[in-house]
Amino acid sequence: MRLLITSDSHGLTKELSDMKQRHHVDWMIHCGDSELSMDAKEMDGFVKVRGNCDYDNRLKHDITVTKNDFTFFITHGHLYHVKRDLMTLSYRAEEENAQIICFGHTHIAGAEKINNQIFINPGSIRLPRRRIEPTYALLRIVNNKRVKVTFYSLNGEEVSGLSDEFIL
Repeated sequence: MRLLITSDSHGLTKELSDMKQRHHVDWMIHCGDSELSMDAKEMDGFVKVRGNCDYDNRLKHDITVTKNDFTFFITHGHLYHVKRDLMTLSYRAEEENAQIICFGHTHIAGAEKINNQIFINPGSIRLPRRRIEPTYALLRIVNNKRVKVTFYSLNGEEVSGLSDEFIL
């Protein structure tokens, strides 16, 4: 299974379309702050959630999706205080029995495993923090247990030093 994860695009449209065309994936997630309507053509194909800068009331704040025996909890993160720590988000994802948590809000790209949960923040393709290059992520699940997260810049080049691999 291959999954594209992005967040915090803050009005960008061409960049979203370019990412979708660049990668052959099974499904896609936008973790909020697209600042686009739910019906925007650039958002077609994305599982999408509402961020603190999104004003389309049809977008949900959280979505739980199960694919190939993995449960994903998808949110923007602002309602779970992710700029402070991941504890509240972890507890909420645990209530959903989620092993993989995708979120944004901080604009800081990274992936980490805490206990039996993998947290993925793809960063921002518009306003990255702690990095120069805007980022998004690809997640690949191999043999139903190995999770590989690879980060890319907007031009499709792998960002060195960010990618990681986990066993669930």
